[in-house]
Amino acid sequence: MTHTAPPPAYGLPNADFLTEAEALLGPRGLTTDPDRMDAWLTDWRGRYTGRALALASPASTAELAALVRLCAAHAIPIVPQGGNSGMAGGATPDDSGTAIIVSLRRMDRIRNLDPGAGQAVCEAGVILQTLHDAAESAQLRFPLTLGGKGSATIGGLIATNAGGTQVLRHGTMRAQVLGLEAVLADGSMLDLMTPLKKDNRGFDLKQLLIGSEGTLGIVTAATLRLLPAAVGRATAWVGLGGIIEARTLLRQLERALGDALEGFEVVPAHCLDSVLAHQPTARAPLGERHAWNALIECASPTADSAALSELMAAGLAAALDDGLIADAVVAANDTQADAFWALRDGISAAERALGPAMQHDISVPVERMPEFILAAVPELEASFPGTCAVAFGHLGDGNVHFHVLAPAGAVRGEWEDSEGKIVSARVYDLVTQWGGSISAEHGIGQMKVDELARLHDPVALDVMARVKQALDPQGLLNPGKLLPALPPH
Repeated sequence: MTHTAPPPAYGLPNADFLTEAEALLGPRGLTTDPDRMDAWLTDWRGRYTGRALALASPASTAELAALVRLCAAHAIPIVPQGGNSGMAGGATPDDSGTAIIVSLRRMDRIRNLDPGAGQAVCEAGVILQTLHDAAESAQLRFPLTLGGKGSATIGGLIATNAGGTQVLRHGTMRAQVLGLEAVLADGSMLDLMTPLKKDNRGFDLKQLLIGSEGTLGIVTAATLRLLPAAVGRATAWVGLGGIIEARTLLRQLERALGDALEGFEVVPAHCLDSVLAHQPTARAPLGERHAWNALIECASPTADSAALSELMAAGLAAALDDGLIADAVVAANDTQADAFWALRDGISAAERALGPAMQHDISVPVERMPEFILAAVPELEASFPGTCAVAFGHLGDGNVHFHVLAPAGAVRGEWEDSEGKIVSARVYDLVTQWGGSISAEHGIGQMKVDELARLHDPVALDVMARVKQALDPQGLLNPGKLLPALPPH
């Protein structure tokens, strides 16, 4: 039986709260101007739009803590927001207009970067690209990247436990966080910033907050690990006859390239065709069309690009001799490598241009992913005539983006809210049957709350609800996200 509190009775918006909040934050830190708030009321995908009582932008952890205490006193819900680049509506308020959005964008300092320790202390509003640039200037690198690196913030990446294209070697955001600072629901500050390799003082609270989507606390800063800059890089585009062959190639290259292998992305012909049609300047890397493609990258802090390219070419030549692959090209330079990645990064926009679609961020065990794709695609297309199912992405870590495109003539907005919801439920049923997860790296947000309640282990849901109740008894932190609205015990 689930133990949780009933939905909170939120305080009515009132002049006292707004007056006190403005006195605390100043005119730059608080606004109720609809024009200034408008851009932050809709999620990046345009799927969710809400209303807010105000937009708060604290400039420091102390300001945020004071604001949270004020919200707790007035029972004002809080929706934390970073770069507003999330994929599951996790940073968008509901339409009640009772919540405030708390933007962390002003808290954007890199407090310290220690090349000797290989660590950076970043506030939550630091943009991922900014951290990349700062690390590079110190001959280091932050080993997590994704297509939205120009807008995604460190706090948002931690809150959603973001993944990206280097998880195969370096892990998700969890693996990059050495220490954490957060403001809890009562306004107290949790300081776990000191990075210790060994620390057995009870629960690892920073790991509890990572991936909690702002429902247990608001991340304000983190100590992050940095790695030596890559001396060499090698990138290849490979044409294959099938997804089974892609998995076999992955295993062969893991043995041939070892720790240098950082990325292994799969791209079906449909996705590549869409990008080539959508981007007039894009060019296919290979001369012929292939049913499947793999984008492979390796990097090393010691070996140069020439050595890595030679090693990559040798591994691909062996695969070609074995009949495992049909064709391959190793990028001659960074410009060509970046062009390969532009094709991969352009898939979502290209598919979106084709019309309505249901996008799913799912994972199953790596060894089962090819069979899952081969079973799920025809089943879904047969069950929903006119649809087209495509899977692409991070095969190396068992995570693909599984899109189901609507039939021709479907109306955007209408199809997603009708048949599209049925399609998604079926996708999540299949993923669960195959022992997978309905969210690999994008989080639950508000998009998947009901599906999580329907499909997740009831005992796990009960534990999550107990933790939420203990840390946020008023239910003010990001209400309606991640955790289903379960009945009281």
